[in-house]
Amino acid sequence: MEVSKAPQSQDSKLHFLDYWRIIRIRKAVILAVFLLVVITTAIITQFQPESYSSLARMKVEKDTPLTQLMMGSGPMTPAFDQYFLQTEFQVIRSPKILNEVIKDLKLARVYAERDKQPGELPIQDAYETLSREVDITQYRNTAIIEITAFNEDRELAARIANKIAEIYGNYRNKNRSGRSDAAWTALTNKLTVYDREVSEARDKMDKLRLDLKVPEEIADSGQVQGISAQELSRMSGVIQDYQIRITRNNRLLEQLSQLKGDRLLNALVVANPTSELNTLIGARNYALRQASVLSPDFGPDHPEVLKWSLQIAKLDEQLDATVQGILSGMRSTLEAEKAAMENQKTFLQETIEKNSKDTQRFRPYIVARNEFESARRIRDGIKIRVAQEDIDRDLSSTSSVETINEALPGTNPVRPKKAVNISIGVVFGLILGIGLAFFIEYLDTSVKTIDDVEQALQAPVLGVIPQNVGTLMSEGTDSPHAEAYRVLRTNILFSRKDTNWRTMTVVSGGAGEGKSTTIFNLATVFAQNGNRVLIVDSDLRRPSLHKILNVANNLGLTNYLLKQNRLEEVIQTTQVPSLDFLPSGRLPSSSIGILNSAAMKEFIAEAKSRYDFVFFDSPPIMGVSDASILASEVDMAVLVVQYRKYPQQMTLRAKQMVEKVGGHLLGVVLNNINISQDSYYYYYSGYYYDYYSKSDDSTPEGERKLSKKKRSEAKPAEIAVAGSEAKNPEIKNPEAKPGKETQY
Repeated sequence: MEVSKAPQSQDSKLHFLDYWRIIRIRKAVILAVFLLVVITTAIITQFQPESYSSLARMKVEKDTPLTQLMMGSGPMTPAFDQYFLQTEFQVIRSPKILNEVIKDLKLARVYAERDKQPGELPIQDAYETLSREVDITQYRNTAIIEITAFNEDRELAARIANKIAEIYGNYRNKNRSGRSDAAWTALTNKLTVYDREVSEARDKMDKLRLDLKVPEEIADSGQVQGISAQELSRMSGVIQDYQIRITRNNRLLEQLSQLKGDRLLNALVVANPTSELNTLIGARNYALRQASVLSPDFGPDHPEVLKWSLQIAKLDEQLDATVQGILSGMRSTLEAEKAAMENQKTFLQETIEKNSKDTQRFRPYIVARNEFESARRIRDGIKIRVAQEDIDRDLSSTSSVETINEALPGTNPVRPKKAVNISIGVVFGLILGIGLAFFIEYLDTSVKTIDDVEQALQAPVLGVIPQNVGTLMSEGTDSPHAEAYRVLRTNILFSRKDTNWRTMTVVSGGAGEGKSTTIFNLATVFAQNGNRVLIVDSDLRRPSLHKILNVANNLGLTNYLLKQNRLEEVIQTTQVPSLDFLPSGRLPSSSIGILNSAAMKEFIAEAKSRYDFVFFDSPPIMGVSDASILASEVDMAVLVVQYRKYPQQMTLRAKQMVEKVGGHLLGVVLNNINISQDSYYYYYSGYYYDYYSKSDDSTPEGERKLSKKKRSEAKPAEIAVAGSEAKNPEIKNPEAKPGKETQY
């Protein structure tokens, strides 16, 4: 089954006007919470006793011994330390300080008299009371501490602030003096111990020096004067250089020994060039060139050729002798380097062994000398500290607590701050009230807006009915509420998909949502528009339409369906000429399911043939099955939803039940809207009056007129459709047959 659905809103966020609407609707809750908070705050503030405050200021710094300042080991101006001040805040608030104040000023008795208690308060109760009446703060990121005391007696407040500053200063001085005495005693005891240790260490060291015959240089330096680390590193580097050269020269000799003739000469020129070798090679090359020049022209026996040949042979002999000399020299150098490396290794090894033996021999003396030096250094340091403590005790330390301002009695009460308290109450009351209103709105899951219907039910809203609507038959055709039902009638006619759909029922999820009033007024509007209308009270268990018309309910629908009476005998007329009424009649206990009978279907067909429109009242669809049966048997169904009454899930379930039985749900009617409080619905109801009340007196024929009195009294609850009906008569009665007279 297809049902026309309204498009879902693209933006689910709340607009500013939505917030304002919630505030207007829940203004009673907001106002009640606001007044409750403000009145409570005012009463509490009014009955609070007046208190005066007194302020004392102290400059508080860390304890720095005078000797540290004189010797430059401490800061001349102590650095600001926020953690130190926070620690001192807690010290001032501690029982060690405040309990002394309570004892000196006898505050336990004062508080008992103030609270009208006999005797004195326990010290713990007095401490808690004083702690609440004292405020310790820091003055503008400085080392100044402000002590503020509050009390109903202005003189006592000043004495409390001054006494706290005094006791705290005494506590700091006493604590510093006690630490100094304890430190001096501990240091002198340690000095005696280390004097003895130094003397014993010196005796042991002197005895070992004589026994081991320690040389003077070792006795003075306290260590064996052996090879230094730098010398050891240097000697190791020399040995490594020897090793590299020996390896390189050995490899070179092996390569040269494998070469002969000119290749050997060329290699020697590169590896170990000498002037003699270069001269001989140059002379030999010159002789070879000369011989090669003469050979083509002269024979080998020519004197010139022989001369150069002899010269070449002589040079070869010299070259051979020179090459052998070079190779022999290289071998001699290699052997000399090997010998030098071995000598260096031997010297290094002997030096290391000697140092090791000396170290092993004189180790007891060296250890004893180190112990003596260590004990002496500690003893000297303690002597310096003892001297400092002696000076500090004689000269005393610099003052670390100084009272800058003494507290004076206050002139005006500072507590309670009535204006501040009431202002806070006003702000807090508004916040709490608005917050509670929005929280209640959040918990309220009922239908509140047209958007709620369209988003939750996916169904269009056909009409918006104002609050406190009566029957149009009693209010008259000029009723300010009639326009809302005329709009509903127009929307129903345009929403139906078949012009032959002329039977309709109105359903709701729960009781009391306005089904009977809606169906009755809708039938009245159709009848006033000239249609022949029958309204049937098919709520067999709790009929109500006969009470609206003030007629009897003895005969009706049940009598006709049980074949006890004919249709003409059970239908009643009303004061509207074209509107007939069929009561429910008495329901026998044996005929509970009579609406789901063939007789009911025949009755619907018969009524449809006699009337232009037939309207059926029904019970709540969530309570009994009659409403579901009616929704499946008639042509159209409209769901009535009362504003802010039932949860959305209940309304959604009602819609699903109609669709489940095959009913044609045209849309939803929002009922019982308080237009005066909820401006959200203004444009669904108020535009008609705003526009048409300003038009001139010449109105189109057939257009509904409202007197000035009714316009001023009417609520903004109508939609501007009446004018369009007057200008378009075919909208007024789409079902009117040609020639049939229609009545308004």
